[in-house]
Amino acid sequence: MDASISHQWSDESIEAKARWFQSLTIQERAELFCNFTELILEINPEIAKKDAQPIEGRIRLLREV
Repeated sequence: MDASISHQWSDESIEAKARWFQSLTIQERAELFCNFTELILEINPEIAKKDAQPIEGRIRLLREV
């Protein structure tokens, strides 16, 4: 195996990104989510003013294992 650093987007597979994300703790994932949310709101503050309606019957329960 050739140990090197790549700066090519094509070298990053969706599987590699998923493995990296799964390696994070719940707290790190939550912090990342908050950082992305803040970035999106900073770029487009109007996005928070969308009139989103909940979809009846679709609830997802999350718990730490």
